[in-house]
Amino acid sequence: MATKIRLQRHGKKRKPFYHIVIADARAKRDGKFIEKIGTYNPNTNPATIDIDFDRALNWVQTGAEMTDTARAILSYKGVLFKNHLVKGMQKGALTEEQVETKFNEWQAAKEAKITAKKDNLSKAEQDALEKRLAAEAEVNAARAKAIEAKNAPEEEVVEEAEAPAEEAATEEAPAAEGGEEETAAE
Repeated sequence: MATKIRLQRHGKKRKPFYHIVIADARAKRDGKFIEKIGTYNPNTNPATIDIDFDRALNWVQTGAEMTDTARAILSYKGVLFKNHLVKGMQKGALTEEQVETKFNEWQAAKEAKITAKKDNLSKAEQDALEKRLAAEAEVNAARAKAIEAKNAPEEEVVEEAEAPAEEAATEEAPAAEGGEEETAAE
């Protein structure tokens, strides 16, 4: 029987969630399977992968074929690298201690890389939040100035309208007085 390591889709529309399963190659995508070895959630950033490492390694060593996506996931988690090191040990190129040290070094480097990505994502999210808050503060300040400008000119316009009326009255009064003097002088 040909076995495959593949993904079984679950979840809802536009929110997929996958089970990583060992299934007969002839079985339907979401049909009968032999063993579930893990889960894969691509909705998170970085994607969440939970896998039973020992069982996955066992199935890879027994010759289970992998789909492209399953191969990428197993490579990401180090199952294929561990399989490569174990084959080297079986051929006599490496000892068991060398295999373990190489794999632990690789795993530590991978964890550091993932942690750095998570830190960068959280920093980028924080920077975006600060930018949004700064932009919102600018908009609020502009609105406050607009409201202040709208309220302030109305008071000034009223005062200015009263001032020209007083000036016009003072200008007309001397002219009227001067006209009376001319009439009186005649």
